[in-house]
Amino acid sequence: MAKRGLVFLIGLLFVTALVASVHPVSANESKPLVVCTTSVLASIVSDLTGGSVKIRYLVSPSMCPGHYDVKPGDVETIRNADLILAHGMEWGGWLRELINSANQTGDLHVPIYNVTGPWNTPPMLKQKYQNIASILSDTLGLNVSSKLSECVDAIDQVDAELKNTVNKYGFNGTPVACMLWQKGFVEYLGFKVVAIYGPTEYLSQSDIEEVETNITNYGAKLIIDNLHSGVEVGKKIAEDTGIVQVVLINFPGSVVGVNNVTEMMLYNAEMLVDGLKYFEYRVELESYKSAVSFWQYTTIGVVLLAVVEAIIIVLLVMRAKKHE
Repeated sequence: MAKRGLVFLIGLLFVTALVASVHPVSANESKPLVVCTTSVLASIVSDLTGGSVKIRYLVSPSMCPGHYDVKPGDVETIRNADLILAHGMEWGGWLRELINSANQTGDLHVPIYNVTGPWNTPPMLKQKYQNIASILSDTLGLNVSSKLSECVDAIDQVDAELKNTVNKYGFNGTPVACMLWQKGFVEYLGFKVVAIYGPTEYLSQSDIEEVETNITNYGAKLIIDNLHSGVEVGKKIAEDTGIVQVVLINFPGSVVGVNNVTEMMLYNAEMLVDGLKYFEYRVELESYKSAVSFWQYTTIGVVLLAVVEAIIIVLLVMRAKKHE
């Protein structure tokens, strides 16, 4: 009887182990893994899939993808991926090396897609959502058409909100200097870009002097930097020319509460509004200072004139008394 119970227990344990091997421990482990190079791509996948896939991105949103240093754990992440999404620009540096490292055994068979081109205007962003929706359908068999429709509607709403901001705060035709990676968004908002400059590491002193000359000649009000490309040069130019520096972002997640690209566009537009307000405040403040200086000098002149007149009167009185 005891032997029969022992046999039953062993059998039960075997069946339990077999079931556990057939069925994943958790639903999350059965989800396909989409690995993205940046938070831009990750946010788009997240919006389209609504939690039906696992998502990881490699590059911190606070840095430029071109400056990324591959980490040891990235190789395992790539090997576990069911789909890899990149912008294309990473292939000139670290991404090709990472893929090669992950494929040293020659058994890496994961689809890799480059979703190329800028993303920081509503029309361009819609193209990215549409492209990635198609990729998710082709590679993972996911039907995200309903989510795609919601996302496109949300982008259109943000487009309308941005245009209202443009009209309300008079962006159109306002002269500015701009970092190259933000030029498309800034021009979309109607600003007149009178000077552009590239990443900090490629700027020469003559490049900086040319930007400052254009700022002065065209009366630029703002210098618009890209956080991920470095902001020290823009700060120095702003100090040299007396205009206002505004720092925008190109990757969601680099600022708390900015979780996708549409939220990023609204955040950037708000930063530009604040920058223009601050510029006008400084202009008004300088005007008040000039007025105060004028009245100070005028008051001093009046006082001096009164003192001279008093001296003359005293001298005349003294002379009159002397003649008497």
